[in-house]
Order: sequence, then C-alpha cells, then structure tokens
Amino acid sequence: MTKKIMWVLFAVLAVCIGMYPGIYFITDRNFGLLSSKDSDLLLNPFWNIGFYTHIILGGISLLIGWTQFSPKLRDKNLNIHRQIGKAYIISALLCAMAGLYIAFYATGGLISILGFSLLGFIWFSSSLAGFLVIKKGNTIDHERFMIYSYACCFAAVTLRIWLPLLIIAFNDFLPAYRVVAWLCWVPNLIAAFFIIRSINKKENKVIKLV
Repeated sequence: MTKKIMWVLFAVLAVCIGMYPGIYFITDRNFGLLSSKDSDLLLNPFWNIGFYTHIILGGISLLIGWTQFSPKLRDKNLNIHRQIGKAYIISALLCAMAGLYIAFYATGGLISILGFSLLGFIWFSSSLAGFLVIKKGNTIDHERFMIYSYACCFAAVTLRIWLPLLIIAFNDFLPAYRVVAWLCWVPNLIAAFFIIRSINKKENKVIKLV
C-alpha cells in the first residue's frame, strides 16, 4: 500500500511540475526565478532561447518520463514505451544542454553555477549513455542509466519543494538558492543509487534461484 501511495505521489508531482513552465507564458516576467534576473539578461536573445528551451523540454521530460518506470505500462505496450523513450531522450539531451548554458548565469554566483552545471552534465551524460546502451540491446544498463537520468530530471520537482523551505530557514533568497543548486539533485542521485542497488540484489537472488 505504501509503495502504491509513493508511486502515485511520484506521478502527481512529475505531472504538476511538468506543467508548471506554462505559467511563464501567461504571467509577466517578474514571476518566479525570472524576478531575480537583471533586465539586461532578460533582454539577451541567446539566454532567452536557452531558458525557454530548458523549461519547455524539461517540462516535457517530467511529464512523460515517469511512465517509463511502470512495468505494467512497459510490458503491455513496448512500442509505446520505445516511442516515449525516444521523445524523453531528445527532450532530456536538449534540455540539459540548454541548462548547461543558462547555468553560467545562475543567481548566486559560483556556488550556484557549479551546482547547476554539474546537474546538467550528469543529466546529459546519463541520458546519452542510456540511449547508447539500449541501441546495443543492453536493457539492464539502460534501466540503470535512465534511473539516474530521471533522478536528475526530477530535480525540477525537488527544487520547488526545497527552495521555499530554505528561504524560510535562511530568511533570504540568495543563500537558499545557493544551497538548493545542490540539494535539488544530490539526494536524488543518492536515492537512485539505492534503488539500483535494490534492483541488483533482487536480480542476483533470481539468478541464484535459477
């Protein structure tokens, strides 16, 4: 029962935050993280391309990525799984590259820049690795890499959970944002590591029984 509740919560958060970027198209530019940017940056066409590429494709990645971890959906509709997987990979790779670019303009200076740059690099690398190994038919490593990939993608969710709590704790946006630049993804990757280790243990038990 607990596992089912966690799965539903996971899906709901992914869908809700996946739709969140739509708000940027119906509100003024003082909304959300844009309110922390200076006017010159907001007028920079390259930054704007990077930013909107990042939030749109990041939203798509969140919206469709969670479905790939449902064994029932995957086993019953393998072709759909593959098509969604292709869409996720393309979205994730482009989103990560855009994220790497806009990370250099992150609010909070070097600490924030390093945090978001590493996130973008790991997301891009794990997504690309997941694609390359499945092209070779290696479904085991593909699953592992994609767990890490979506853990990075899910940073969009955990950032929006942690940031308001950190702002309350620090009573200041800047130190909160510097911390969340790391806190939004490092625990996610740690959780992904333990999920993969649990999967490995289960598979090893099956092999021993056989």
